[in-house]
Amino acid sequence: MSTEDRPVIYHNPKCGTSRNTLKILEAAGYDPEVVPYLETGWTEPHLRQLLADAGLTAHDVLRARGTPAEELGLLKDGVSEDTILAAMTEHPILVERPIVRTAKGVKLCRPSETVLDLIDRRPPADFVKENGKPLDR
Repeated sequence: MSTEDRPVIYHNPKCGTSRNTLKILEAAGYDPEVVPYLETGWTEPHLRQLLADAGLTAHDVLRARGTPAEELGLLKDGVSEDTILAAMTEHPILVERPIVRTAKGVKLCRPSETVLDLIDRRPPADFVKENGKPLDR
């Protein structure tokens, strides 16, 4: 498998959606590069490019639940993209997950089935998510 064919998943192993997305990729026969972004963090230029490639804004991927977003004032009206991006580089947990990059593009994969838009191969028909439910294909 060439590097171009290898998906990259910005992954939080504590997140069920992120775990399911990773399992979908693996079940489809991919060996994704797993980036534990809570450990590695983000640089602002990298995050800006990733969001631009996905057609998303920092507001689109700002995670409020289980993060310091409210305490940091990021949920108020009128907060700038630059302010949110700066906070995301300081607090990586503020970025919603998982984000996946393949040769087909970049997407925030919520729900986990969104990753199917980014890959050519499919997991087996009997694949089920952690909750025991089949994929919504």
